[in-house]
Amino acid sequence: MTYLIYIAAALAEIAGCFSFWAWWRLERSPLWLAPGLVSLALFGFLLALVDTNAAGRAYAAYGGIYMAASLGWLWLVEGVRPDRWDLGGAALCIIGASVILLAHREA
Repeated sequence: MTYLIYIAAALAEIAGCFSFWAWWRLERSPLWLAPGLVSLALFGFLLALVDTNAAGRAYAAYGGIYMAASLGWLWLVEGVRPDRWDLGGAALCIIGASVILLAHREA
């Protein structure tokens, strides 16, 4: 379930940040900011749902999932296909996130 929460959080964060990018860099209407702010609030809420005893650990593991999701956004929304270096880097990030998430820890 944690991976699903992270994927949903990543989509919310990327969409929220993209609304600012669209407004500032693509000269879209400032109205793009309203759904972006809602999306960023949803992102924060979703990360708070992760079952862990330390926020920093949840955020660290999320980083790997975020990087892979960003490359999906690059391809699906921006129309730029990730190259082998992008995909290799994303694989390393997901492995790192999985180590953080799945490591056995003493209570």
